[in-house]
Amino acid sequence: MAGCCRVLLTVLLLVGSTLVTAADITARQAWIRLLPGSLPAAGYLQLVNRGTQTVRLTGVQGTAFAAIEIHESSEQSGVARMRRVESLAIPAGKTVALKPLGYHLMLFNPVEGLKPGGRVTLTLEFSDASRLPVAFQLRDAAGQ
Repeated sequence: MAGCCRVLLTVLLLVGSTLVTAADITARQAWIRLLPGSLPAAGYLQLVNRGTQTVRLTGVQGTAFAAIEIHESSEQSGVARMRRVESLAIPAGKTVALKPLGYHLMLFNPVEGLKPGGRVTLTLEFSDASRLPVAFQLRDAAGQ
């Protein structure tokens, strides 16, 4: 019985040492571009993976918006396009920027009262089931 427990403990330690956690992911320069009225807002930030494994951003939650999706903007033959993506890879040891004309967060139906200069907290969800609360600065339509 003791040998079985040691093997199980060793396996758990090995598996645990390869998991990426929210502690391995940091966020910086997080901001949201607010648009007039109930138009969707856009969220931008840099995600830094200091871990040894790729992790995927799989969702975002927050009470300031009715729905939040991960999107990608691109240009094809001079036409701007945007599409929803299910997840976004953050490779080990790399920084991924969510920025205008690239990957970004689409934030639908903002609650009333959001104003440039304020802050809202959104919680990022990752493929390893970790979560990371991030404070986003609210900016106007010009990004100011």
